[in-house]
Amino acid sequence: MQRQRKFNNRNQKPKKKVSKINPKLLVKKATETESDTFTSSKVFSEFDLEPALLRNIDLKGYKNPTEIQEKTVEDLLLNKDMIGIAETGSGKTGAFLIPIINKMIVFPKAQAIVIVPTRELAQQVEQEFQDLSKNLNIHSACFIGGTNVNRDINKAKGRPKFIVGTPGRLKDLTERRALNLGLVDTLVLDEFDRMLDMGFIKDIRHLAKLMKGRQQTVLFSATADPSQNNIIKEFVYEPIKVSVTSGSASSERVDQDIVEVQPNENKIDVLVDLLKQTDFEKVILFTETKRAADKLNKQLQKHKIKTDVIHGNKSQNYRTKAIASFKAGKIKVLIATDVAARGIDIKDITHVINYQLPMTMDSYIHRIGRTGRAGKTGKALTFIN
Repeated sequence: MQRQRKFNNRNQKPKKKVSKINPKLLVKKATETESDTFTSSKVFSEFDLEPALLRNIDLKGYKNPTEIQEKTVEDLLLNKDMIGIAETGSGKTGAFLIPIINKMIVFPKAQAIVIVPTRELAQQVEQEFQDLSKNLNIHSACFIGGTNVNRDINKAKGRPKFIVGTPGRLKDLTERRALNLGLVDTLVLDEFDRMLDMGFIKDIRHLAKLMKGRQQTVLFSATADPSQNNIIKEFVYEPIKVSVTSGSASSERVDQDIVEVQPNENKIDVLVDLLKQTDFEKVILFTETKRAADKLNKQLQKHKIKTDVIHGNKSQNYRTKAIASFKAGKIKVLIATDVAARGIDIKDITHVINYQLPMTMDSYIHRIGRTGRAGKTGKALTFIN
């Protein structure tokens, strides 16, 4: 009898997750126009930055700091701990990379690590670092899952000064004694709320404990979860708190609405009709599961819509190629799970569509943050059954 009960429990279907979001909160007109965006009265040359770094900043075409950069760079240059909240596309990456690179020029022995939740975000951060550190002879390395671990071991043995990676691969490399974090003096947790939410806290604690020379810790994200405050206190000491967004509200530059599918309508037909409209030029379409993403990809391709899909079961090489095709305009729709809500930095995304109601408001905020960037207005639609 006892054996029968165990068998039944094992074959019970898991409870279906229910979204915590009230759909009424997802209807909102964009209120910020290009003329309303922040323009700093400062220029980068007013910061205490090394000439070689200023040249690279200028080569990137950056003249004035963004709001988050104006409010953080000077304190970060003074080696202070910080918690920064700013929406996606606000220049957070530059805000922490510029002080790190400046420190590495002034103090050649300085080392830094940036830990991020997704592979795409890691690659984006490394690319930005390489641009800003051009011709400065600062060795960097990116360590992410889905790549050849033996190659990563060889890269780690080269003792890079700047490291960016996902928690699991970084922990693996330290346990293999390939990666030594003992001399790392600056730790950045980028999108820290997502990492703590995804259950990476044990890995992050493990990595932080190895940083015996850590002098500065910086946390950045687009959203803040008050329930994580006690965990955050483990990593920062008397941090400066900077916020250029509430951390709990969706972007003011995104028109938001819901699509109510009626009982007599076919959901996929409603979606196809939308995507065939001419103003749906570059679309990220979010699903809740990998299976749903794959199924949707096949359905849309049958309707002659150019699509591709990225999620955790796709190889890193596949994901990179799909994103490149999307950037180049070879595909119209990129279908993704939340793996893409962080780290995809693509210009001119016209629409974000949630094919199902996201599980949390934080997830929703990060998803729609893919559009409405650089002072432009974007559009977000969420399907409601």
